[in-house]
Amino acid sequence: MTLLRVPEGASVPPATEAAPLVSLRAITKDYPKVSTGGDRLRTLAALLFRSRDIPHFRALDAVDLEVRRGESLGIVGENGAGKSTLLKIIAGVVRPTSGEVRVRGRVGALLELGSGFHPDYTGRENIYLSSALMGLTRREAREKVDAIVEFADIGAQIDEPIKHYSSGMVVRLGFAVATALEPELLITDEVLAVGDESFQKKCIAWLEGYLAQGGTLLLCSHSMFHVQTLCRRAVWIHHGAVRMRGSAFDVTREYLTYHEEKTGAGRPAQRAAVATLPHIESAWTERADGTAAATFRQGETLVLQGIAFEPDDRAPVLLFGFVRADGTPVYGSHSDEDGYEPPRVAPRRFAFAVRFESLALLPGKYRLRVHTLDGLRLFDTFEMDFVVTGETRDYGLVRLAHAWLPGRGRAP
Repeated sequence: MTLLRVPEGASVPPATEAAPLVSLRAITKDYPKVSTGGDRLRTLAALLFRSRDIPHFRALDAVDLEVRRGESLGIVGENGAGKSTLLKIIAGVVRPTSGEVRVRGRVGALLELGSGFHPDYTGRENIYLSSALMGLTRREAREKVDAIVEFADIGAQIDEPIKHYSSGMVVRLGFAVATALEPELLITDEVLAVGDESFQKKCIAWLEGYLAQGGTLLLCSHSMFHVQTLCRRAVWIHHGAVRMRGSAFDVTREYLTYHEEKTGAGRPAQRAAVATLPHIESAWTERADGTAAATFRQGETLVLQGIAFEPDDRAPVLLFGFVRADGTPVYGSHSDEDGYEPPRVAPRRFAFAVRFESLALLPGKYRLRVHTLDGLRLFDTFEMDFVVTGETRDYGLVRLAHAWLPGRGRAP
């Protein structure tokens, strides 16, 4: 295990000027299991006899990560995935079991609620305490107190003990202290989830200014909106390992799709087609130029192509439907609605196509279902998955064309 922290002001050799602000190599973190009496006894015995076979839980498994100066990186994942442990290792609060950690510059960390604050000290006293821990002199801290108190906006309770604060007040003060100390790297763990609406807006405005001035941000959040708004890149931590890394929009899209698929995993499977009944023999999606594809950009043209089998050799009625990965219906229609009859291309086989111009679906993973109908009877279901990509923070399932206009200022 290697730990290296270069403090602010320390000279850095020219060869390392372009080195990352944060560099993690094969970081692994194990916690001993002590949840039961048996676990505690086995762990104690392993320590006494210097055995390496200690019962443990692996929170992080060989994680590599680089963050360069001026970057904004979002960290997403389920509860217990290892996100907070990763941030604590970068902040120097926790030591990894193995791997190499290199962190350069001053780090400001907002991790667990109230971490770094003494519960019996007042808010004002904790400002001086936090400033001292960050290496500021008493004079430097005194110059920043007024700005911190103003940003926290907790009124006269700034001179009350921290233990009497609400969770929101603690976050307000912690964020105000961290921001006033002007860190080169700011680490936040679910800070925006606790504050009220006005405080969240204030924090986001400050973070946007901080990034615009070249600050570096590590943001851990369950809010994909905040990750997309504040971060250019993102990493998805899953069961202690990096499952995906890339642009914030790509990673959050896949992460949301994962949860949608988990939600829809328990849905009953559709009945398989019977060879002697009407059914879809094959279907696929392609671009406007006829190239087969399963990934489309938002606003691109998607064409559904397929071949239907009809034992009576009559043109079948077709139905298509778009659903999200969790099974949420988006849109569907049938060929009778438009008076469409697919052409016969071989005995008992009919080719069909549906063209969707300017795909209005929001980025995410979708399932396209195609059915054959006879009156009100639905004979089979043919399914295929496809992905819509794009960068948007719109809500819902589709993007409706719209324009903001000046209002009349009165009801009709």
